[in-house]
Amino acid sequence: MSSLMFTETAEAPQAAARLIAANDAACRDLAERLRASPPRFAVTCARGSSDSVATYAKYLLEIQLGLVVASVGPSVSSIYDAKPRMDGALFIAVSQSGRSPDLIKLTDTARAAGALTIAFVNDSASPLSQKSEVVLPLHAGPERSTAATKSYIASLVAFLQLLAHWSGDQEISHAVARLPDDLEAARRRDWTAALPLLAKTSNLYVTGRGPGYAAALEAALKLKETCGIHAEAVSAAELIHGPLALVGPDFPVVLFAQRDAALASLSELAGSLTERAVPVIAAGPGSWGRALALPDATDLHPFAQPICQVLSFYTVAEALSRARGLDPDRPPHLQKVTETR
Repeated sequence: MSSLMFTETAEAPQAAARLIAANDAACRDLAERLRASPPRFAVTCARGSSDSVATYAKYLLEIQLGLVVASVGPSVSSIYDAKPRMDGALFIAVSQSGRSPDLIKLTDTARAAGALTIAFVNDSASPLSQKSEVVLPLHAGPERSTAATKSYIASLVAFLQLLAHWSGDQEISHAVARLPDDLEAARRRDWTAALPLLAKTSNLYVTGRGPGYAAALEAALKLKETCGIHAEAVSAAELIHGPLALVGPDFPVVLFAQRDAALASLSELAGSLTERAVPVIAAGPGSWGRALALPDATDLHPFAQPICQVLSFYTVAEALSRARGLDPDRPPHLQKVTETR
């Protein structure tokens, strides 16, 4: 019997297609507004998987538009009652449920301070949607597994679609248009070669740079919650500092890469790790030497590659969870909606 996580992962390409069609006009209108009145900076607000979506958005906005993006901890408003100065800012809240009180409070604070508040949320009737000036629904449909999959993918697609309209970049627009097909190909990609190594692992790093670091954050979280593995996401630039002391034959590294300016350094990192007998599992269009290279598309836009890689990884995480005798739909101590205050 298939898990809900498996079924909902399989629904992600169709969810992406729905979102792209449904949100196109809203993204075009919002992009015109943002070009007419450019924000001074952007602020993201999210928790859990949604926070790695915010990291993805940060890299896209800073790389493509040169817009400085900061992550603000919701507790500064909900716990400490601070009122950050956000006049002229673009405030971006990301949430599958839209029901966490701390996100809602910070959104209220941002709007009162003069920020343009945007919510990327799966439940368009949620309190967060009602508090935000602009809502871009995720159109993922009901998601019953505790581990978010299709709603997470939809969040990434929604950001990339907005960026395509905002920047006017035709290559990004083309990448968005082909994403449903690319996601379907990613869902069918066979990454089971990683299972034997991951099945006997208790600790590992997941790494990447730029947009790929967001994929690393999500993969590490899924390994924790569905597989009971202590997985830590570390930027490849930071891994070569203190964290490198922990790696070894029993402490592998999972690496995500995309074809951009970071690819050469990621390939070099993989080579240096395998020379130290560190097991490396690599996904992306690089030259991976003695690393375990997972099959991956080589012609994707660097902003689209992490989206597809995460979907491929979900199939591994789901299978690994079951192989370790766990239920991927019901991780211990967790619930679907977490309401942080």
